[in-house]
Amino acid sequence: MGIDAAIEFADRLLYEKTGRHLNDLQCVILRQAWGGQTYSTIALSAGYSEGHVKDVASQLWRILSDALGERITKSNCRSRLIYWLKRAKRKVVSATEKLSAATERLGGTRESAALTVPSLAVANRAESAALALPISDPHFVGREGAIATLDHLIDQGHRLIVIQGEGGIGKTTLAQRYLNSGQFDRTLDLLMAKETANITAVERVVEEWLRQDFNEEPGRDFGVTLGRLKRHLREHRIGILIDNLEPALDAHGQLVHPHRRYVELLRILADPQGQSVTLVTSRDRLCEPGVRGHHYRLPGLTLETWQRLFQSQGITGPALQSLHRAYGGNAKAMEILLGTVLNDFEGDLALYWQINHTDPLVETDLKNLVMSQVNRLEQLDPMAYGLLCRLGCYRYQAIPQLPMSALLAQLWEVHPTQQRQVIASLRNRSLLETHQGQYWLHPVVRAIAIARLRASDDWQRANQAAACYWTESIEQITTLTDALQALEAYYHFIETQDYQSAADVLLKSRHNQWQQFLPLASSLYRMGLLQPVIAAITQVLPQLDATGQPRAKLSELLNLLGDVYWITGRIWEAIECQQRAIAETEIALAQLQRIKTDIDEAAIEVSQEATQLEQYYLKMLTVDSHLSIGLYKIDLGALDEAKAQLLQVVELASNTEHAAWATKASVALALVYAKLGETSAAKPLADRLYAAFSDQAAPEQSGRFAYFFLLLGQTYHHLGELAIAAKLYHQAITFADASHYLQVKANALSGLAASLRQQGQHAHALDYHRRSVELLEAIGATCDLAEAYYQLALTHQSRADTTPAARDYLQRAIALFRAIKAPHRIAQIMDQRTFSGE
Repeated sequence: MGIDAAIEFADRLLYEKTGRHLNDLQCVILRQAWGGQTYSTIALSAGYSEGHVKDVASQLWRILSDALGERITKSNCRSRLIYWLKRAKRKVVSATEKLSAATERLGGTRESAALTVPSLAVANRAESAALALPISDPHFVGREGAIATLDHLIDQGHRLIVIQGEGGIGKTTLAQRYLNSGQFDRTLDLLMAKETANITAVERVVEEWLRQDFNEEPGRDFGVTLGRLKRHLREHRIGILIDNLEPALDAHGQLVHPHRRYVELLRILADPQGQSVTLVTSRDRLCEPGVRGHHYRLPGLTLETWQRLFQSQGITGPALQSLHRAYGGNAKAMEILLGTVLNDFEGDLALYWQINHTDPLVETDLKNLVMSQVNRLEQLDPMAYGLLCRLGCYRYQAIPQLPMSALLAQLWEVHPTQQRQVIASLRNRSLLETHQGQYWLHPVVRAIAIARLRASDDWQRANQAAACYWTESIEQITTLTDALQALEAYYHFIETQDYQSAADVLLKSRHNQWQQFLPLASSLYRMGLLQPVIAAITQVLPQLDATGQPRAKLSELLNLLGDVYWITGRIWEAIECQQRAIAETEIALAQLQRIKTDIDEAAIEVSQEATQLEQYYLKMLTVDSHLSIGLYKIDLGALDEAKAQLLQVVELASNTEHAAWATKASVALALVYAKLGETSAAKPLADRLYAAFSDQAAPEQSGRFAYFFLLLGQTYHHLGELAIAAKLYHQAITFADASHYLQVKANALSGLAASLRQQGQHAHALDYHRRSVELLEAIGATCDLAEAYYQLALTHQSRADTTPAARDYLQRAIALFRAIKAPHRIAQIMDQRTFSGE
């Protein structure tokens, strides 16, 4: 079982779970995790920051875990994917054996066997078997499953089948190959003109068929002529191709007025008593209520098919998966790209993709395929065309599919009774992808849509409508998807350079699983999405600073950025952010005081409530920034400085409306006392806090204090009261699981591991260490990871047979502490002299 098979398997799982394929970075992560590479190595080879790689990997492991029903991580992904691949292979072999047995029982014919299984199962088995076959015709590959589906539909009694799909998907090639397979007495072709004005009258078409193919004269009346054709279709097995029907269809999918008599022909062709089969190819859906036709939406070719064709020409490489995804498996795209790579790039697929990956429409032939369809839509249905362009503003990245409500948000000028008709128009023309009530644009279609939207008057309004939709549709954040959807609004405001509104998105508070009213950026980083928060805040901060935006907004963004920098190991930058935040709030408070002094008494009465609220908010930011600096100093090992900051918070917040911050600071202060060995101060303070927290028993009440349960557990751990510490660690994990607070969970697991080590339970301790390290590596929590490595080193050191592992993890810990510039913490480790010879 190789990595390529594993990537394809993971890609299918991801698509079934989310409707989207693996992106380039996810493929790199899988490939190198398979080979045992570290996240830092993966980041270096992929050209991304290590933190971003960890964020992407964390989401990938989570999706695969959900899809397979078991926990998938970087360390076990190889063994578990091999297991599931083998299991899937066994199921395919079993299904094939059952199909063979069923075929023998029913006389050994393909048609009889097809009646025993659904068409999709037949298609999947046929396509899987075809992977091992050599390529005899490079212009027709990978359609074994589609042929099996057509067989099945015909066996069910369908006589008129509309093969629908976008341009270049392979509709005509499939229909021609099927009808020329030798199973029909004769075949008839009707190629519709590309322009509606040039379509041949149906009377002439039927007359020519009768004269040339059946040696019979038509009647004077068209009804008589059709009757004669109908007789032949019942007496003979005729295959008929009506190619490129869409020019004959109007905006509603019905035959245009000058050619309404084609409906009469289609009814004859759909006659269930006939032996004939008619295959109609069309980009648009046929919506004639009187015609008994079956629609078959032709899918793109699989990645395996693309690989077979390119490999037959000696071309391989991971870029092929990106190409396949970008073009949705389009058959015409496959042929064009293969020719271009062979002729213009001497078979260097990686070079081609490196140059052209930003423009899916670089090939003129591909561009023309879609452009002609979009131009036709613009003429036939301007409202649907407008919606298509506006849908280009959605990103289809973190949220790859849209609900119906997101589409409706872009139809502001369309009456509600007509909105769903407009959406159906796009869907019926194969321009809007849909699955289980979710919608999205194919990447090539979106490239055209967004280009036209940028050139139109709708650019600003479409992005504003999208931003408002994402903001208003998320009332509370209880899942990662909620948070990502809310963040989408930020990107739409950035597109229109509305930085004020973009900042408001990051700072908008909602209720969440922590039972707090937290800004979106805070919810995101608690869920482990550190790099997106850093990128968003650092992009918008300079713009706000340059335009003189309210200092309270700047201060809160700096406060949030400081916390994320802290988690990712950039502690000194974090301290600088909090110091700037304090300075900004002091300026804002001074400005607020001057305003209160200058305005008259009447105005004071009117604005008093708003002024008091703003004053409360600014003072809260000041207190919170001081608290954050105190916590940062703990991680740096600068305990005396941490103590001073925390005492300042207690002094500022005690007996005020910010008393909750005094409690938080007291928890951290108890830990500092314990670390400093000041037991007489640490123990009574911890006991008082423990009693207070014990009253907050319900998770819905205590979830907001999960981090401080962790700190209190660490305090009792340092005091040697391991039973209380373990209880608090377990509570912290419970609350963290309920609120998806990964950082707290990882640190609590590390604490439990250390407790078990001290009790001599090394095997259990190592299991907890492993889980902790995996979580911290996934979210990129560098400070906590350094401490976790150190605790893991201590556990290995306490086992005589694992000294080399102990030294390895100690070196990793020290390297990270050096990276975050924490000399105090390194000195504390070295002073303990736990590792002989160090």
